[in-house]
Amino acid sequence: MDLGLSGKVAVVTGASKGIGLAIVQGLVAEGVRVVAGARSSTSELDELVAGGSVLFESVDLTEPDAPARLVARSAEWGGLDILVNNVGALTFRFEGFLAITDEQWLNSLNLTFLAAVRTTRAAIPLLLERGGGNVVTIGSVNAFLPDPPVVDYSAAKAAVWNLSKALSKEFGPQNIRFNVISPGPVATQLWLGDDGVAATAARNMGVDFDTARDRVVASQGGFSTGRFTQPSEVADLALLLASNRAGNVTGADFLIDGGLIKTL
Repeated sequence: MDLGLSGKVAVVTGASKGIGLAIVQGLVAEGVRVVAGARSSTSELDELVAGGSVLFESVDLTEPDAPARLVARSAEWGGLDILVNNVGALTFRFEGFLAITDEQWLNSLNLTFLAAVRTTRAAIPLLLERGGGNVVTIGSVNAFLPDPPVVDYSAAKAAVWNLSKALSKEFGPQNIRFNVISPGPVATQLWLGDDGVAATAARNMGVDFDTARDRVVASQGGFSTGRFTQPSEVADLALLLASNRAGNVTGADFLIDGGLIKTL
């Protein structure tokens, strides 16, 4: 299927690894020029930069002026057509709600929610200059499946989904579409790395890594597919939503969770 993305320009946050890297790789394969933002690069991202279709910007998106600086680099490609808000972070709060400090709440909201607010605010005028465009935001099943150990992350992701829906109403008449993808656990370093969610859970539960991973798969009634989602699967959905193949889809959220959420 030709997505018709060749020649477009995109900005992707959290672009150096995991879902963000997979999205950058997918966009480049479709002929898109990408501004990739992350705190630091990786060998995989460096390879894409060397290929000439990616500009890398080292940014800490918790800094209020960083999102605008990142988005502004799209001018080097002549404009902006697509924004992918991917950056976010999850920290387990095993001590419970009463132990979560204001500073921890603000850290979660700043990176997972306000970074998307600021990046989107910087991008919209540039999208309007092109006659419209697409904003795809990576949410989480935790927006619908609040969980005490990640209560701050869950609240921030629910806010991301609410924001996208509101913006789809405001800017739909101006040809900007806003959609959210809500992955369940994905086979990335965030989940499966040495310091990822499964390893952290293993240490706190006093079990080995494989047991902790299997408990994640079995949680909430289990994945219907019996496996983690692959980053490339999230990327494929993001590319479709960023294309005119989904031209009348806006204000929507798409679960990609292997059937983890069982409710309607």
